[in-house]
Amino acid sequence: MASAPKRPKAAAGSSARGSGAAEPLSGFLAWCGRAGVQLSPKVRLSREGAVAGYGMLAAAELEPGEVLCTVPRSALLSQHTSSIQALLREGQESLQSQSGWVPLLLALLHEYTASNSHWRPYFSLWQDFRSLDHPMFWPEEERRKLLQGTGIPEAVEKDLANIHLEYSSIILPFMESHPNVFDPKLHTLELYKQLVAFVMAYSFQEPLEEEDEDEKGPNPPVMVPVADILNHVANHNANLEYSPQCLRMVTTQPISKGQEIFNTYGQMANWQLLHMYGFAEPYPSNTNDTADIQMVTVRTAALQRARSEAQQRLVSEQWDFLCQLEMVGEEGAFVLGWDEVLTEEELSVTLKVLCMSEEEFKEYKEQDGWEDDSEEEENLTLSNEALSRLKPPCKQLLYDSVLLTLESYRSDLKAEQDLLHNKEAYEKLSQREKQALHVRYGQKRILHQLLELVH
Repeated sequence: MASAPKRPKAAAGSSARGSGAAEPLSGFLAWCGRAGVQLSPKVRLSREGAVAGYGMLAAAELEPGEVLCTVPRSALLSQHTSSIQALLREGQESLQSQSGWVPLLLALLHEYTASNSHWRPYFSLWQDFRSLDHPMFWPEEERRKLLQGTGIPEAVEKDLANIHLEYSSIILPFMESHPNVFDPKLHTLELYKQLVAFVMAYSFQEPLEEEDEDEKGPNPPVMVPVADILNHVANHNANLEYSPQCLRMVTTQPISKGQEIFNTYGQMANWQLLHMYGFAEPYPSNTNDTADIQMVTVRTAALQRARSEAQQRLVSEQWDFLCQLEMVGEEGAFVLGWDEVLTEEELSVTLKVLCMSEEEFKEYKEQDGWEDDSEEEENLTLSNEALSRLKPPCKQLLYDSVLLTLESYRSDLKAEQDLLHNKEAYEKLSQREKQALHVRYGQKRILHQLLELVH
């Protein structure tokens, strides 16, 4: 589910109760002092002036390389620091899951509801999770209507299936075997789902050391107080650094007094941001935005232009061969960025193979897909300029595939453009409609740019 280091989105929105946001924040800052979290005097945490929820703002001018906050590892909330760490360690065999998140989620279920939890002031920033507005909480009909074609509805369906499966097959049995710690009436599926969204939006995963990347799975997620308050933009001005004793948020560029300080969750496209964090960056600020062409869509386009049964059989054989080469798969996608194709080898080889004659394909198969040709290397880098130089049959196949992809959306580019440029109409949209519009519009702009390049 998660990958890059991250923080909240439009999250903490409506959650503070009582005498407004200042009270939970001052309680949290006092807790930070006790927990050894150091906050630079040059920054302040606030709702005022932040793009969403809480944020970190510069209280003075900052130079690149300045430490904004230092969080000792003892202040991280994880399966290893929770008050039920021994219980989780003892049951670790039964807590294995596809996501790898179950131990942290059990720790959160306990700490969030325990009246004497050490983490209570931290959780007071989110006294309920209703402000998390991930698409998984949208009614299915609304999700389909606003996000059809973006890839998000399919990702959410997988998430919800995994959440239900983990809760019923791992969480419930574990809770039932520890009735003195857990109560299924309190620790419900609904709360579990909210905590999954909380981990999606606010947790961090420490990158693996290079030598461990092949042997180990990713590190489990952890909650990092203060660091998780920073909002995200592609053009960020701070990032999180890891050391054996602590984690530090450090500036990466000069920041003026009063400016908001932004972290990055990694190079995230808008559909990923909305899916995992509940927000999207307004067009055109997300330079990391991408659009997908489903791999099976390219197969469909190739089959549609096959004029005879023999040609259709050839396309099917070519597709099967590409599957053997692990270039394509039934659920895979070719990923297009603003300046280049990010899955360049896969798309380059797929277009080439699907555009081969029977003779060329036979020869190619005999070489097991290898060719000693220096031109091949150059063709693999699919920059925008290289796309415009593709051979005509490859261009046509790509063009047809983009048209099929654009058909999967409910609206066209012009309608979205009009909506974005009509301030009055745009302001009438709900928050969900605005976020979905930015996702759809960015993807369609990338797809239309590709149409022009290969036309």
